[in-house]
Amino acid sequence: MKTNVMPLTVASPNKRIKIISLAGGRGMQERLISMGLGPGAEIEVIRKGAPGPFIVAVGEARLAIGAGMAQKIMVSDNGMY
Repeated sequence: MKTNVMPLTVASPNKRIKIISLAGGRGMQERLISMGLGPGAEIEVIRKGAPGPFIVAVGEARLAIGAGMAQKIMVSDNGMY
């Protein structure tokens, strides 16, 4: 099965997705991982940016992510509901 990998910025709202990789530098990667947004994490897009931040759900938590950071988070919706 082909994996559909895309940046978080193009993921559809109200859909569960899985983080595949982080494309930023070490500092950004460590910051995202500390918030629970590391590779393998399952998240839900609550609100897309434009204007404003992206809002994602990680478990019961809601996190705001700027568009630049969201562009560097690679996700897949394969096998998710």
